[in-house]
Amino acid sequence: MTPLLILIGLAVFFAVFIWPAVKIIRQWEQGVVLRFGQLKGTRTPGLNFIIPWVDRLWKIDTRVETMIVEPQEVITNDNVTVKVDAVVYFQVIDAMQAVTKVMDFEQATTQIALTTLRSVLGQFELDSLLAHRDQINERLRVIIDEHTEPWGVRVMAVEVKDVLLPESLQRAMARQAEAERDRRAKVVHAIGEHQAAEELAKAAHIIATEPISLQLRYLQTLVEMSGERSNTIIPLPLDIMGAVQAALEASNTLPAK
Repeated sequence: MTPLLILIGLAVFFAVFIWPAVKIIRQWEQGVVLRFGQLKGTRTPGLNFIIPWVDRLWKIDTRVETMIVEPQEVITNDNVTVKVDAVVYFQVIDAMQAVTKVMDFEQATTQIALTTLRSVLGQFELDSLLAHRDQINERLRVIIDEHTEPWGVRVMAVEVKDVLLPESLQRAMARQAEAERDRRAKVVHAIGEHQAAEELAKAAHIIATEPISLQLRYLQTLVEMSGERSNTIIPLPLDIMGAVQAALEASNTLPAK
């Protein structure tokens, strides 16, 4: 036998028996071995050997995967139709379960997420859907995880990305928000007027009990008015004004002839 034939024979033997027996599993993977269709266990990352043409090795990625749930039309509890999309983060924690319990764990998880998204969001009203996003996300995660746990898949988080409202509803909500802002502004203005009236009443009571305070206020008003040069101010003493007022009151009290 020539060396060339020996080399060819070795190459064929290596290609047929040795190379199929060598399997490399990466750090983020788990290997599941089936022998004649029967589960034989898992393989750890690194260099592994199997029986060629007898064993079959399934490599399962155990990293966290991101699944985008396409926008779904949901009818809320108060009969409002909205479109909602979400993101699901899941991870395989048991490779044997993921291989033996479900045909395609990614597809199955996607369908469970779609169904759960529509059913759960339909139980909430629109205001709750917009205001309590964290509670809804946690409820979705728990329900989806209950379905996927027997498959060896753990749902890490579910995040509702966006809630798309019809344009007519957006305009109605904008008008409602504007009306609410106007109402608050009027209430604040009324409260301010009420507080100002109370303070003015207190000031008037103090001025009435202390005549000198009225004169000080009169002088302060003159100082403020003098800052405007477009006006001509002729100050009158309060004593003269008081005497004139007393004379007028006295003349009004005299009996008519």
